[in-house]
Amino acid sequence: MRTARFHGRFEDSEKVCEHPTCHEPGEFRAPGSMGHGFDGPGDFRWFCLEHVREFNAGYDWFEGMSADEILAAQSPAAGWRTESPSFRPTAGVDGMPRWADFDDPLDAISARANGIKSRAQREATMAMDGRFSREEARALETMGLGLETDRRRLRRRYSELVRRYHPDRNGGDRKYEKRLTKVVEAYQLLRKSRAIG
Repeated sequence: MRTARFHGRFEDSEKVCEHPTCHEPGEFRAPGSMGHGFDGPGDFRWFCLEHVREFNAGYDWFEGMSADEILAAQSPAAGWRTESPSFRPTAGVDGMPRWADFDDPLDAISARANGIKSRAQREATMAMDGRFSREEARALETMGLGLETDRRRLRRRYSELVRRYHPDRNGGDRKYEKRLTKVVEAYQLLRKSRAIG
């Protein structure tokens, strides 16, 4: 389907307007009886331009909400504490601060930026040591290891991180899959490093 002159128009929808007395093409979507949720985006009703305008004029997004819920929904920071990857309890696994630990969004952004900056400084310090390349320093940071790493310690840390992030250890949950991939790539690089004795 493609949209055209009116925002949200679906000219190729092949649906008929759902208004009881209208037989025009239903080219505009409106919220249906089942709202968005865990199972998907919900359902839609289809109307012609005239009847979608009529529907929109009578639609109340705040219907069924208390005064406090309406105030919270209208807040400029609405959605700030929603469950997104940065707010989950597992958000800090990469060493970055959890956004949910902050009351002010700007404080959270500042702390996250400082975490990224300090990580980059640690990587640069390791690379300037002369024994490790920049990629190896980045890999050490990913593994959570320092300059005094030997092969035994590297293998032990790798085993620990694989156990922590592998889906089999998390009830089949694949939420740590990207992190696990980074750990495996870092280990593969470091195990070939001449700097690790």
